[in-house]
Amino acid sequence: MSLTGFTAPWWFLLLLVVAALVAGYVWAMRRRRRDTLKFSNLEVLDRVAAGRQGWWKHVPPALLGVALILLTVALSGPTAEQRIPRNRATVMLTIDVSLSMKATDVEPNRLEAAKVAAKEFADKLTPGINLGLVSFAGTATVLVMPTTDRSSVKQAIDTLKLAEATATGDGINASMQAIDSFGKMVGGPAGAPPARIVLMADGGQTIPREMDAPRGAYTKAGEAKKAGVPISTISFGTKHGSIEIEGEQEWVEVDDEAMQEIARLSGGEFHKAASAEQLREVYETLGEQIGYETKHTDASKPWLVLGTLCAIIAAGISLFAGRRLP
Repeated sequence: MSLTGFTAPWWFLLLLVVAALVAGYVWAMRRRRRDTLKFSNLEVLDRVAAGRQGWWKHVPPALLGVALILLTVALSGPTAEQRIPRNRATVMLTIDVSLSMKATDVEPNRLEAAKVAAKEFADKLTPGINLGLVSFAGTATVLVMPTTDRSSVKQAIDTLKLAEATATGDGINASMQAIDSFGKMVGGPAGAPPARIVLMADGGQTIPREMDAPRGAYTKAGEAKKAGVPISTISFGTKHGSIEIEGEQEWVEVDDEAMQEIARLSGGEFHKAASAEQLREVYETLGEQIGYETKHTDASKPWLVLGTLCAIIAAGISLFAGRRLP
């Protein structure tokens, strides 16, 4: 029973009428008592009063007053927050497949752990959401256009392979283009569905070196915000990750700051995952955020039902006990 978000609060003015009725009832009872005490034959008065109703004679009017209050709240249109599954949205899952994802600081390595978590995310995402897949290393590739067919997305996830370099900006740009194309196809009179990019990477951009270059991740994140497409970033890995290149160990520390800035510039959220378990938890959180929306729905029915029941009970007590309506 909600008492927030009233759509027609002016109906509460009726409570003034209820208060006036209560005051009138109290005044009438006192007036009746004063008039009764004027009766001169006290012996007869005692015999009459003994047969009168006790305190419960006030129960029907009290229930009627409660019923009026409850019905007034119902008329005021209370609303309640309700989580409703989305049936119209687009999500592009954008995954880094650069060589740094070969690091074993997350078992068995970053990429394999990312594949498992990404497939779980696809399985648990609300069925009505269109999910697409982009992979990026030195270049970006749209592997699956947005679709409700989760099997095609999961099959594409299984095919992800490592490649050289990291063009994070290109990955964002490819996701934006896929979202734009899909939105034009399914838009209709209601316009394109709301969209979001879920970017999973270690943050180490190498092409171009400058994050704010025209192809850079910061620049593309700003363009995403202008397009109304927030980016939820997942910084995956640890500060002690390393890979072997031509027989030498090369450190591939995760760049949390870069991923956090991409999220901020796009109007999205930043998430940190330093293990496969944490990655699954992040994806689960994102699934809840993306798959459902909170709406204010009508919550007047409980008030209406209780108010009606109170009125019926008040009338029943009066008719069966006092043979009159309150």
